[in-house]
Amino acid sequence: MIETKEEYEKAVETLKKWAYAYYVEDNPMVTDEVYDKLYREVEAYEKEHPEDVDPTSPTQRVGAPLKEGFKKARHLSRMWSMEDVFDAREFETWMERIEKNFPDERYYVEPKFDGASLNLIYENGLLKQAITRGDGVEGEDVTNNARTIQSIRLEIDHKDLIEIRGEVLMTKKEFERINKERIEKGEEPFANPRNAAAGSLRQLDPRITAKRNLLFQPWGVGVHNLAYEYLSEIMDYIYNLGFRKPPIRKVCKTTEEIEKIYDELKNMRESLDVMLDGMVVKVDRLAAQRALGYTVKFPRWMVAYKFPAVEKQTRIKDVVLQVGRTGVVTPVAVLEPVEIEGVVVERATLNNFDYIEKMDVRIGDMVTLIRSGDVIPKIIKVLKQYRTGKEKRIERPTHCPVCGSELLDEGKLIKCQNINCPARVVNSIIYFASKQCLNIDGLGEKIVEQLYNAGLIKEVEDIYHLKKEDLLKLEGFKEKKAQNLLDAIERSKGAECWRFVNALGIEHIGEVASRKICEAFGLDFMDVTKEQLLSIEGFGEEMAESYLEFMRVNREKVKRLMEIIKPRPMEKREVVETPFTGKTVVLTGSMKKSRGEIKAMLERMGAKVTNTVSHKTDYVIFGKDPGSKYEKAKQLGVALMPEEKMWELVNEA
Repeated sequence: MIETKEEYEKAVETLKKWAYAYYVEDNPMVTDEVYDKLYREVEAYEKEHPEDVDPTSPTQRVGAPLKEGFKKARHLSRMWSMEDVFDAREFETWMERIEKNFPDERYYVEPKFDGASLNLIYENGLLKQAITRGDGVEGEDVTNNARTIQSIRLEIDHKDLIEIRGEVLMTKKEFERINKERIEKGEEPFANPRNAAAGSLRQLDPRITAKRNLLFQPWGVGVHNLAYEYLSEIMDYIYNLGFRKPPIRKVCKTTEEIEKIYDELKNMRESLDVMLDGMVVKVDRLAAQRALGYTVKFPRWMVAYKFPAVEKQTRIKDVVLQVGRTGVVTPVAVLEPVEIEGVVVERATLNNFDYIEKMDVRIGDMVTLIRSGDVIPKIIKVLKQYRTGKEKRIERPTHCPVCGSELLDEGKLIKCQNINCPARVVNSIIYFASKQCLNIDGLGEKIVEQLYNAGLIKEVEDIYHLKKEDLLKLEGFKEKKAQNLLDAIERSKGAECWRFVNALGIEHIGEVASRKICEAFGLDFMDVTKEQLLSIEGFGEEMAESYLEFMRVNREKVKRLMEIIKPRPMEKREVVETPFTGKTVVLTGSMKKSRGEIKAMLERMGAKVTNTVSHKTDYVIFGKDPGSKYEKAKQLGVALMPEEKMWELVNEA
């Protein structure tokens, strides 16, 4: 038995060492029986001496259940998505884009784990917060649950603020065990280990999460002050803080070296205890990462090189037509069920009718089907050798399968032009209420269809005119459910501007683009020009044209919605009077910190940071290897400021 504080502290350190060997190094030092015995002794001492409890003790990993759902929390810096490539040709094209400007770069290569992304924030060496990826800007605070994951360090030997990012994983063996338990209880089994990991991480009771034996595998950092030149050096540092190392990680110089690692990982994926769905390739030099920058969706300096999709054969039973919120009619194949990577697939996209005609797809055909990661199942080959002559050709539709209106056939795309088509209306409302838009809890697909069929909503605006007495007449609606829905609708009022813009469902304008529009123009987002839109980083002609056309056609409708919802401008930090206050600034060249960080810093200091050099520009701030913006500034006589001078002014301010 443990009797003194000194014995307790020694026992806690011993437990930590044993847990690290078991969960991180996969090399147990003692049997489960020995570990459990000491664990119970530590637990007994803590019960008798609560004043001595070490917050990093393994016994403190399981917290109390939450009374309500998870709270939203913002990441200190954005968690980006990744560009995907699916074969050697696509990967070579990506490499060529990099080597065009950076011919002698090196690349950091590691496995792409198939799990749930998590951001850990450490301050003063202690785990302060754990946030799911969410939309990349904010996610859900799952700190209590993260503390139950043994491979997440509660304390690290790094005192400065740092975000450590990685994937929460479930082993294949654990996945099978949990699904067996769920089936025995009459519960729906998880589709795959990734879904199981994500579901386990979001349990309201941390004790359930603790029982799921999850793993945390780091793959990057967010905010930090580490003074390294290369990402690979940063990751070495992270792993040395006591986190799990991947089975393979390497710095490569050539495409051939990277392809060799890719083949190695592809061959070992089945033997690993966790799911891999590809390999991640990142430009290793941090200065080059900063210079390459970001598109609207993802960093230009990294790519997910996915493994070949798993192929299966099945038969097409029928073809049904789906009408999306933009009116596009998509043919979908109804299949004889087939299992691919743990998921039973019964439907697959046929893309469009040009694709059907080119492939000569017929109802009754045997086909080859692929599904890779999150990609929608897709038919890639028709096995014509199995044809019997009874197969039926798939005709191009002439009328909408939902509203009966005549369809517009543009060749590749076939569209329903009826803006009052139920499918278009229903899908638009579902999207409007979704989590990434107005986030109206309880207004999902089934409820929207029920409300539409009952004649209570015919367009988005009708959501805000629903009455409790009407809801109570519907099947399944009692007092509490009706009130909860009305409360959720009311809470959507005053949403941030970007959510409102995103909810409009403008083609080519998603979450990131909506944020950028509202950051640049605030609530004046309807009254912008093409030139202004093209000045936003990552915006192209197609995006600008789509946005402007939508606002032209739907101006009155958007104005009415704004009057009801009253979206609020995006939150701005307090601006201190500085040398940059009121100045229009353009950044160019490679700098000590990322463009995004410098842009955010200058904006906090009152500057307007744009991407286009004009006579209205006050300063072009340049780092190493400045590009065309530097030359244009010289031509226009715009003041040029070296990066060192900018930092001098920042420090003075």
